[in-house]
Amino acid sequence: MQSLKDELKKLDLEAIRRRANSHSSTSVADAVEPKQYRCKHCKDELGWIKRVKLSDKPFDYSDNWEDCPCTKDRAIERLMKSSQITEKFRQKTLSNFTTAGRPELVKESHQAAVEYAEAYTAIKDTPQNSMALLGKSGAGKTHLLMGVSNNLLKKGVGVLYFPYIEGFSELKDNLNTVGTRLQQLKQVEVLFIDDLFKGGKKDPHTGIKMPSDWEVEKMIEVINHRYLEQKPTLVSSERDIADLCDIDEALGGRIHEMCKDYMVIITGGLEMNYRLQ
Repeated sequence: MQSLKDELKKLDLEAIRRRANSHSSTSVADAVEPKQYRCKHCKDELGWIKRVKLSDKPFDYSDNWEDCPCTKDRAIERLMKSSQITEKFRQKTLSNFTTAGRPELVKESHQAAVEYAEAYTAIKDTPQNSMALLGKSGAGKTHLLMGVSNNLLKKGVGVLYFPYIEGFSELKDNLNTVGTRLQQLKQVEVLFIDDLFKGGKKDPHTGIKMPSDWEVEKMIEVINHRYLEQKPTLVSSERDIADLCDIDEALGGRIHEMCKDYMVIITGGLEMNYRLQ
């Protein structure tokens, strides 16, 4: 009987020992598991790296803090988020725009976009610092100017995307925020106005769709400010310069002057529309 009790005690002790060992190994594993940092250099410490700078004198040193390489990456991420460019449109680049088999004017548009992106730093403070692709629908105007925008964003340049129809629909639905929104359009480093003056009501005399006076007034306010302050603007529109001048001559003239070094007027028939190919 005593022998049976001794055996049971041994079993209990072994069970306790196993549980203790299991708990101990789990705790050790948890303790030594390395923390996952987004940046291995600064270990997510606000983008700063501490360097120890040794002097010529023994036992003399001083702390030296410098920017971590991740600082620029995080700044670009913030610019991307504030650009209002969707994830789908962030995939549109100058390198994945297809020119093979496309009409010459489309190839010319692509070349102009590439040259503008390369020249941006040199021209950004000049009067002719903007770009416009005007004319036929489906020729890739949005893709190319989005490619320019994404290129600039990756270089740390602030870009704001303003799709004309959706943008004005938002303004009309939130009239109490119009002033704030227009101020954003005026002040951003680079403004991309996509499909300027698209849609509108048909003029009873000409049959041409025209934007409302309110829309024209707000666009004049934004573009005139950017023209006077020499702020780069990217413009895509199905209307050419003559059409823009018919809507407002001063506005059309300013766009022409700002963009004339990097402007392509795309004309032609259905062959220009890649969606129909």
